[in-house]
Amino acid sequence: MTASTQPKTALQRFISEHSLMLDAVARAHCQQAAINGDPDIRTTKSTVANWCSGRRPKGRSAEFLAQALAQLTGQVVTLEEIGYGSQPQDVPVLAADPIAATTDLGRTLMDTSRRTFLQRAVYVSAAAALPLGYDHEAVARTLRANEGRSRVGRADIAAVRQTVRAFRAADEQLGGGHGLTAATFYLTDAAIPLLRGHFSDDTVRRDAYGVTAELAYLLAWKHHDLGQEGAAQRYYLLGYQLACESDYHGHGAWMLRALAHQALNLKQPEFCVDLAEESLRRSAGRIDQQTRALLLITSARAYGATRQGSKASAALLAAEDALGRTGDPVAGYALAVGPVAATISSHTGKTLTELGDHAGAERNRRAELSGRDPEEFRRVHALSTHELARTLDRQGRMDEAVATWDQALDLMDGVSSARNTESIKTISKTMAGYRTRGVRGAGALAEKARTALLVA
Repeated sequence: MTASTQPKTALQRFISEHSLMLDAVARAHCQQAAINGDPDIRTTKSTVANWCSGRRPKGRSAEFLAQALAQLTGQVVTLEEIGYGSQPQDVPVLAADPIAATTDLGRTLMDTSRRTFLQRAVYVSAAAALPLGYDHEAVARTLRANEGRSRVGRADIAAVRQTVRAFRAADEQLGGGHGLTAATFYLTDAAIPLLRGHFSDDTVRRDAYGVTAELAYLLAWKHHDLGQEGAAQRYYLLGYQLACESDYHGHGAWMLRALAHQALNLKQPEFCVDLAEESLRRSAGRIDQQTRALLLITSARAYGATRQGSKASAALLAAEDALGRTGDPVAGYALAVGPVAATISSHTGKTLTELGDHAGAERNRRAELSGRDPEEFRRVHALSTHELARTLDRQGRMDEAVATWDQALDLMDGVSSARNTESIKTISKTMAGYRTRGVRGAGALAEKARTALLVA
């Protein structure tokens, strides 16, 4: 049988049926590998052609391939569909029982034999859209039917809330790697079991689900900070389901924002506009203006990432207007991001960077830094200082960039964060170029970054 008459492989059929170009698949594969912690993978058009002809991808490349194809087609793609069904596959879903699913996810991390599987779970771009078709009421009926007899009251919720605040404060100062196991254990063995109890009234029930959703959000954020995007996505999705039980229109909309931000940070904007617009539609007239400003700034970032400049500008103005309308207290779940004005400035800076306005981005970065306590929010202050330096670099102000990066490295000391590590690598790479151009202080900063990487 000649090559031209050989039966097509499952992968080849999939690519053909969706009219995909091999070089586009190769680029998407490299992008997915980088997102999921393997930035050194260099897939080419020839590599994909070899896979189409029957050669099996090595290591985790099959998982990255499935997600690359999902990215290109806008649908969930399983390993089975492309002919690699004998390999493990974990596609994120919205659980029929989010309480059981959250418990199982937490125990995966605490079980040393299963921990690596969770840590290496793949981020699925198409799964970001799952909440858009979620039937919250059907799940709510199931959860209510399974409530038990153990009484849960306000004191129980207050205890969980106090513990969540302590975990959040430690996370801001010490990074996602600090206290991850302890926070996971608390969610699994203390907070989640309350949701199987009998609530003294519906307000207590909403509060119980709300504070548990906040803890799931924190765990998602911690995994994101460690570069474990697949695990983060799973916690964001479960946090979304729990939040819907607390406040479908407010807290649920907030979790849509979280899913959009993760995708934006990973440069996977396909569903971000839909998520942002749904969060605004769902929450209209039901949340305070400060929280609405945070949702609006998310839509601005989504429009900026998809090159919709006029819509991005309009959303920025709307967020600024909402921010100025103080009065109602800010929703508790929204306070997790810290001072609202500083967060708005941060995301305004990111949006303006997308739009090429680096001077405007600089102004907002400086406003952000002045609006947030550098000790209370040590990790984010370090990352924002790094981003300010990058903004200065984009404007050709290299001496100022060196001094600002030096401050960022001081702030990163002692913080357990993969995002910090990636920032330090960026500084090191940039200083190599600065040294060849004779920029003052570049050599000393390069050595400081090298030392920081040794202990990161």
